[in-house]
Amino acid sequence: MPQLWAPADSIPVRRLDIAELPACLDLAADRGWPREEHKWRLLFDIGEVYGIDDPDGALVGTTVLTRYGPGLCAISMVLVAKRFDGHGLGRRMMTQVLAHTGDAVVTLYATSFGLPLYQKLGFTVVSDNVTHIGEFTGTDAPERSRPATAADLPAIERLDAEVHGADRSVLVRRLPDFCSQLRVIEADGAITGYAGAWVNLDKVVAGPVVAASADDAKTLLTDLARAIKSPIRLEILHEFGELGAWAVEHGLVPGTATSFMVHGGRELPGDAARRFTPVSVAL
Repeated sequence: MPQLWAPADSIPVRRLDIAELPACLDLAADRGWPREEHKWRLLFDIGEVYGIDDPDGALVGTTVLTRYGPGLCAISMVLVAKRFDGHGLGRRMMTQVLAHTGDAVVTLYATSFGLPLYQKLGFTVVSDNVTHIGEFTGTDAPERSRPATAADLPAIERLDAEVHGADRSVLVRRLPDFCSQLRVIEADGAITGYAGAWVNLDKVVAGPVVAASADDAKTLLTDLARAIKSPIRLEILHEFGELGAWAVEHGLVPGTATSFMVHGGRELPGDAARRFTPVSVAL
């Protein structure tokens, strides 16, 4: 295994730009992750992508910081080339990025491989998440949601800010173009929930799902699924066990588990009971 060319804590961490997307995809493939170009383009668009180069100029580490106003951040895509495992490059990037977050609440989803590092850096697990994948069945329920229009976007932004306790407009405004479907559900003429679905390689990711109740979340997901002909991927936190059981009943199979973590024992803002599914665990 190659040795580092300098002490890890002295190696520069630099901001990447979209021209370096192919190198990010290559690094993901090196770790056995899929080459998710659509997702990476969104991360470059709304987030800050950082990286480490080896002395030959090859990208050997990445991480992404996505800011939702001054009070909330998400960290994701912490990748280190296999040949430099165990040399502290992940810690170097995380330390650098955390120094940029100020007083914001910082979140991430951790694989079992990354969990020990994040715990050492002060993150604590607040929930477990399970990925469900499969062909959705049972789309014969009455349609109660409708496709979102451009005129709905301000209301969706306000609802999202209320539910997440942060200004996520940088993300929400990208959803109509990023998603293949975006739907809303209403009560008494007001939008009370919304959901999107987006194509990721050979699957369609169902998310985000923001809803006033589990029944509304199920309605939104069912209405999305009617137009989806490929396997669906759905991220479900432990506290939404009812939704997980419902997903299994409708053909999705539980698979990979991750841990949802928050830095420094901070409380998450907003209303967690209405945050059913993220756009992506990277966001």
